[in-house]
Amino acid sequence: MAITNTDRDIILWDHFRNGDAESFVSLFKNYYSDLFNYGCKITDDHAIIEDCIQELFIDLWRTQGKAEILSLKAYFFRAFKFKLIKAIGKAGKTISLLPEIHQNEFEISHEMLLINDQENAALAQKVFNAMQELSARQKEIIYLKFHQNLSYEEVGEIMNINYQAARNLVYQAIKVLKKIITIQLIFVSFFC
Repeated sequence: MAITNTDRDIILWDHFRNGDAESFVSLFKNYYSDLFNYGCKITDDHAIIEDCIQELFIDLWRTQGKAEILSLKAYFFRAFKFKLIKAIGKAGKTISLLPEIHQNEFEISHEMLLINDQENAALAQKVFNAMQELSARQKEIIYLKFHQNLSYEEVGEIMNINYQAARNLVYQAIKVLKKIITIQLIFVSFFC
């Protein structure tokens, strides 16, 4: 049986809690890029993002992982988001993250959607265009649920909403995407 990323993280977390510094370094390396990418969806200030990631892990080192954590990934994302919002506020930058995140913060990059096959590229363009119609929270939840592969519980914890609200928000976002894409397909087929 293969070890999943979640299983690996649990093993690393347990080793770290027992004083293994190498496990701590591995956790940092494993989560740095995901946290950095998530931070870039919230602000374009890379220095603040890097500082907050480092502060998160410094705090973690100081406490030696005493907290009981159900999902390490959700914990890291939530703690990082809290630190980032706080740091942006301290820096005197205006941000309206709570309760709404900036409209353009959770756009999926155009490059990510383009595929080699021309037919798939056209569909990808329709999805990208449809994503622009979503609210900021819908973009965020799509990013967390499908790009980061988090569970509804983890997404709910990060976004500070309950399990059912997370499911409902994903459902509504997908419903909006389907509606927009359907309208685009009807429009294209009508004029072609």
